[in-house]
Amino acid sequence: MKDGFVRVAAATPKIRVADPEYNAERIIEIIELAASEGAKIIVFPELSLSGYTCGELFLHDTLINECRVQLKNIADATTGYDSLIFVGLPVRYAGKLYNAAACLHRGLVLGFVPKTNLPNYSEFYEERYFTPGFDEPVFTDFFGLDIPFGTDIIFENGKSDERIKVACEICEDLWVADAPSVRHVSAGADIIVNLSASDMLVGKGDYRERLVLNASARYSAAYIYANAGDGESTQDLVFAGHDLIAENGTLLAELKPFETGYVSADIDIDRLTADRSRMNSFYSDEDPDYVYVPFLIDETDIRIKREFPRFPFVPEDAFLREERCEEIFNIQAYGLKKRLEHTGIKDMVLGLSGGLDSTLALLVAVRTAKLLKLPMSGIHAVTMPCFGTTDRTKNNAEKLAEALNTNLSVIDIKNAVRVHMEDIGQSEDVHDITFENCQARERTQVLMDLANMKNALVIGTGDMSELALGWATYNGDHMSMYDVNAGVPKTLVRHLVKYVADKAKSEGSDDVSAILEDILDTPVSPELLPAHNGSISQKTEELVGPYELHDFFLYYFLRFNLSPKKIYRMAALAFDGVYDRDTVKKWLRVFIKRFFSQQFKRSCLPDGPKVGTVGISPRGDLRMPTDASAALWLKEIDELD
Repeated sequence: MKDGFVRVAAATPKIRVADPEYNAERIIEIIELAASEGAKIIVFPELSLSGYTCGELFLHDTLINECRVQLKNIADATTGYDSLIFVGLPVRYAGKLYNAAACLHRGLVLGFVPKTNLPNYSEFYEERYFTPGFDEPVFTDFFGLDIPFGTDIIFENGKSDERIKVACEICEDLWVADAPSVRHVSAGADIIVNLSASDMLVGKGDYRERLVLNASARYSAAYIYANAGDGESTQDLVFAGHDLIAENGTLLAELKPFETGYVSADIDIDRLTADRSRMNSFYSDEDPDYVYVPFLIDETDIRIKREFPRFPFVPEDAFLREERCEEIFNIQAYGLKKRLEHTGIKDMVLGLSGGLDSTLALLVAVRTAKLLKLPMSGIHAVTMPCFGTTDRTKNNAEKLAEALNTNLSVIDIKNAVRVHMEDIGQSEDVHDITFENCQARERTQVLMDLANMKNALVIGTGDMSELALGWATYNGDHMSMYDVNAGVPKTLVRHLVKYVADKAKSEGSDDVSAILEDILDTPVSPELLPAHNGSISQKTEELVGPYELHDFFLYYFLRFNLSPKKIYRMAALAFDGVYDRDTVKKWLRVFIKRFFSQQFKRSCLPDGPKVGTVGISPRGDLRMPTDASAALWLKEIDELD
């Protein structure tokens, strides 16, 4: 385990019913292979030592005693492994037989967890052989050692800086309304393992997967499910394996039905901890009725298997992405609709630059007007060319406003800016931050005053990525009366505009589609510095860094509160072949430095709709002190290898 990642495995060995020695050999083979590849938790199916379908043979001491011997052999064979291993077998205690899971670690049996809910219907008659498990642990002898035995056992990593707490339930325990795992997560467990023997029926695999995913989501936990394979198939039943590893509602890995072997995945404990910490409705703490059994796993530096999407705000699946874009447009539009209804205002004013952000804001305004059945003439799109404006962006802004039947105004602000700069003693030949901000603030003043004249609302266009980096002029484009883009990151803005372009084309609006496609092809720029030979000279991403990196940093920094060290490792993997590690480190440092230093701009943001799990509103998601120091985070970046 390193940086909060722990590799886990779910295994389906090819077993023989009622042949514990053979089964132990197959289990050891998989343990050796999975452990050699870094697996720290390895889970086998229910009654995998004996076989689940032994029937009346469970009443024979010959089978029960041999399972006990072979469990000892497995423990001895894995003395040199630091993996936490779960194996299913029948266990006798106080004259009763239990369907149990044994937890092994470094050659020792750490505990036995009995199955609580025994099926007694259809083809399953477990109550004929087994006794339901009990909650409060007792101790039972295993080759001279007292081993905790009971349902309420949690196995916890002894390293306080790398928290792992593992609890166990068995097959039917997952399917009942009051699953033991409900208690386990309340007592602190963040990983649930399930040793199962669930037969194969038409449609059952899909239902099983939904159960596992839902359990992991409800618990904000990881869930490792290992199912019995075709070695169990006998008489009227067919077993097909089907191993699942889920994390908080997401399927990380799956061994498909009718396959044997094992599947592994890397669970991110930090993500689970972050989700639980922000949910006041989720409470977990050590329970005095539980037995907490310590184990110790070594820190192993392995290449992470799980993939980190380069665009965490943007779904990779095209169909899901289209659905998401429609949903976001509605969130933006209905938020603006409510503000207009509440104020009684029917007109809107916005600055239209010909760039992506203002284009998106205009598209949202158009949709809102349609919802309210307002005329498009009430949308006042204002383009304000100045020193850095290029013909391409100006023309696109004008053509888009006209194509959407909105009210277009072209107000050249050069003279007004020159007068202002002369008043304050700013030379037009000095292209510094004052030169840039004079233009940005003049544009905002024009919009605000036009809104007063027309009894309109100024619609903000700044997106969440710009606000996170502070890439906005304070009391310039930073200010509006309602910012419809405040919850939308830059990488998502592009997809939203593309979605509308494609939709317009499919609906026969080729002119709108063509304009939007050209806007999408235009470099991101505030256009505040003079153009060079008619082309944009000020490209944002050359100055502040690639937005695809900054959005990646933003997502994991705010959504899961991850450290720079961990974000760097994840970004280096996600953008392998796109940016080298030095480049990732460089822009991560820029992100952290700007994110902290620019909080004062976010502390007084106008209202705007939150559209996803990450938000930067000072009234809800990001109650961050304006004067917080970034020294600790920057130091961690500087120490990166």
